[in-house]
Amino acid sequence: MTPDLLPRLAHAEATGHSRFGTWGEVARFGPLVAVFAGPDLPVNTAWHDGSAPLTKADLEAFETFSAAHGQPATLHVLSHAAPSLLPLLRARGYVLDFLLHVHTHDLTALPPFPALNVQASPEADAWAALSARGFGPGTERMMRLVAHAPGTHLLTALVDAQPVAAAALSVQEGVAALYGTSTLPEFRERGAQTALLAARLHLAKERGAHFASVFVAPGSGSERNVRRAGFGLAGVRLTFRKR
Repeated sequence: MTPDLLPRLAHAEATGHSRFGTWGEVARFGPLVAVFAGPDLPVNTAWHDGSAPLTKADLEAFETFSAAHGQPATLHVLSHAAPSLLPLLRARGYVLDFLLHVHTHDLTALPPFPALNVQASPEADAWAALSARGFGPGTERMMRLVAHAPGTHLLTALVDAQPVAAAALSVQEGVAALYGTSTLPEFRERGAQTALLAARLHLAKERGAHFASVFVAPGSGSERNVRRAGFGLAGVRLTFRKR
């Protein structure tokens, strides 16, 4: 892993995060890029982009922004930056809410093109509906937001000409982010996610990305899938929430 990989990823994620404020509000507080996209959406958070030290004034301003929108103050930090932030976050009453493993792929030695049929999805609303069916009830608004965010590439895997799984990709600052991945319950364990991973890695290279990244729950089936696709563990995304 190159020394600048996680800092580059943090900056690219913060830049990409701002796309979700297209229908709401985006604000910057020092190194924090904060978004409000609509009531009770999981993207109503801030990303620490690593561009400058985080100050008490930055956090106070972010907390005011969150409170004004009726949302808890929640922020994402990559593991390389977390140690220096912990004293300030602890003093302000933040606790670790959850964490995800960060995996990256350098886009050399790509997996073969998938045997399963994978296609670009020209209809954003149809993609969002399929993705939400895979994720489950209550995710419809979020997946519509993902589908319509600027710069998002939508893909669908098909079995017997039937759409069964969905995934998304965006490229910011040479970093390809892979996300929005779901499969209809009755079609799981049939290779759809493996196919969508391979297709997106090839698309990322075509789009000029230098590396690809994905966040997954530790020990999950998704983590096993990304490891098989050639991803390697690069760090941890820590999510802190103010009590």
